[in-house]
Amino acid sequence: MNQQILKIFPLGFPWATRDPFLFCVHHADAYPRGNKQLGPATSVRDRNIGNDFVIKDGWRMYHGTKIPGFPAHPHRGFETVTVVEQGLIDHADSMGAAARFGFGDVQWMTAGKGVQHSEMFPLLQQESENPLELFQIWLNLPRAGKYVEPYFSMQWSENIPLVKHRDADNRETTIKIVSGTLDTVRALAPPPDSWAANDSNDVGIWIIAMDTQAKWSMPAAREGINRNLYFFDGASIEVAGEELTTYKGMELHESSEISLQNGSKPSRLLLLQGRPMEEPVVQHGPFVMNSEGEIRQTMLDYQRTQFGGWPWTSNEYVHGPDRGRFARYADGKEEQR
Repeated sequence: MNQQILKIFPLGFPWATRDPFLFCVHHADAYPRGNKQLGPATSVRDRNIGNDFVIKDGWRMYHGTKIPGFPAHPHRGFETVTVVEQGLIDHADSMGAAARFGFGDVQWMTAGKGVQHSEMFPLLQQESENPLELFQIWLNLPRAGKYVEPYFSMQWSENIPLVKHRDADNRETTIKIVSGTLDTVRALAPPPDSWAANDSNDVGIWIIAMDTQAKWSMPAAREGINRNLYFFDGASIEVAGEELTTYKGMELHESSEISLQNGSKPSRLLLLQGRPMEEPVVQHGPFVMNSEGEIRQTMLDYQRTQFGGWPWTSNEYVHGPDRGRFARYADGKEEQR
């Protein structure tokens, strides 16, 4: 192993992360045509409905019963960052916020002191397939932020900054900046209580797309930053002189510029970096706190308050067949795309 790459590891489900990140999962499902209920227009009889994580025919129902996805469930103590590259997600939550987003959009939600939300995958196309690809990333909240007010925000694909680089052979690398700064290009603002809201924490979430044989050098990060790079799509790539095949992750030295030389097919990579919080992490399912006592209190709080309850008619709520991309915020403000 060279000094720029600290570790290489295979990508499983979910992917290994480092402080301040808690979790990263790559969902890639080749969903079939949809039915009138926005579920799959094929039998689900032989699936483990309600807990279907086995890739059969290229897709999964997850916790959905009629529509794929994740019905109403609670969170406390961290943030979810959902980056949708292909397909659509229907969001609903206990704050009254709602959205249909996808095809490059990003949803960033601060769970804080507690929120319920659902994330369903409506299969709108009845005459063609409904492929879906997304990342869900969990970014921790520090002790001082565990009980902040929940916050729901959207980053629409049209507004997310891109950095485009052409190498000496005119081959392009495009970097989508969900969080952080690159070449003076700054991401859209994260939620106000996020660890990413403080520039000194150097939180970076980038999706890097490289043409065949493209070359690009990723600049160094600040000292003390944890930096992971995930090669999830392509054939092969050379990272800091190390030849890698697809579906590999790397822990990188933060103070080094990292050279990337793509192989024989277009490639995509995800970068996650940030200053570690270096605080105790105690997790119980969808709750992430600093102690076992706080987890017990969280479970009691949820039993008592349901984190605001569930104002929707179904735990698997979807927004119907005719809605486009939109967001309705907790204050009633609505955006249409």
